[in-house]
Amino acid sequence: MIPHSERVTIKHVAKEAGVSTQTVSRVINERPDVAPETRKLVLEVIERLGYHPSELARSLIHRRSFTIGVVTAGLKYTGPNRTLNGITTRAEELGYAILLKELSHFSVEDARPILKFLLARQVDGILWAGPEVGNNRDWLANGLGDIPVPILFLTMEPRPDIPVLSIDNYAGGVLATQHLLDQGCKHIAHLSGPLDWWEARQRKKAWQDTLEKAGCKVEERFSTEGNWSTSSGHVAFQQLRRGYPEMDAIFVANDQMALSVLRLACETGFRVPDELALVGFDDLAESAYFWPALTTIRQNQHELGCRAVGELVGRIEQALNAQISDTQNILIVPELIIRQSSIKGSTAVQSIREVNNGS
Repeated sequence: MIPHSERVTIKHVAKEAGVSTQTVSRVINERPDVAPETRKLVLEVIERLGYHPSELARSLIHRRSFTIGVVTAGLKYTGPNRTLNGITTRAEELGYAILLKELSHFSVEDARPILKFLLARQVDGILWAGPEVGNNRDWLANGLGDIPVPILFLTMEPRPDIPVLSIDNYAGGVLATQHLLDQGCKHIAHLSGPLDWWEARQRKKAWQDTLEKAGCKVEERFSTEGNWSTSSGHVAFQQLRRGYPEMDAIFVANDQMALSVLRLACETGFRVPDELALVGFDDLAESAYFWPALTTIRQNQHELGCRAVGELVGRIEQALNAQISDTQNILIVPELIIRQSSIKGSTAVQSIREVNNGS
């Protein structure tokens, strides 16, 4: 009998099972060179005694801490929150713990104290998941040569010699704008996010390029800027109405701002979509329940987080095997989700009837 005050060790398990500590270690580490009946016995003893393998010992055996450092910011926003959820989900599946460092604000420019904090705690790799805003990537000018563990960046502009995994915001902007053109819209406005954000600039550039490619002129008055919040969308829509009264469609850079556009359009007598077609970006869970239901660009940020962990763990494995990782930049293409807010004419009426009929 082991006293309650004494921590159960691998030696206790070995003695109880009548095997060597090496055999117990092989079972814990899922080594194949253990007889099935012995493995079953050891696992039963581990369960009965309540033995928990030492993470420190595991780290020494495998030459790693099984911990990933994650740097993020703005967890009150849907995007960063979804991404972090994907990171934690995949990390748990792969047997890694997360050491989270949330930045006080998006524009933190000095990364060295943050990196020092994570490296002092022996993380195996780092996911830099905070978005690129303003000059908060200037510290990368000197490269990553002095960082001794693999690091992967999310939501930033791809660049040579630095591994980046992002949603293809430009492709999403093209999908949104081209869809409105295909609906016969002639005067398509854009309500952007804050243009010190890389994502916002990409979505706006896609809107402009797509219109110009279609032979449509683009003037400064055709677009305005919000700050991602619902309230900013309300103000921005009023500015667009004054500056671009002939507009018959709007591509809004996120669903939260699009919600306020929908409400104000309804309050001021616009019929959506026949007089004003609308496309958002994000595909919030609530977007399908707006009225009219919101056409939007679905960016799967949970998938982004999951894939980021998989990519980083692959780089960690390569580093342990003295292999050199490439600096491939990966862009995940988003998806156009068509709903009633952008479908002109009889198609919209038919779609609404289908919703009401439950089909």
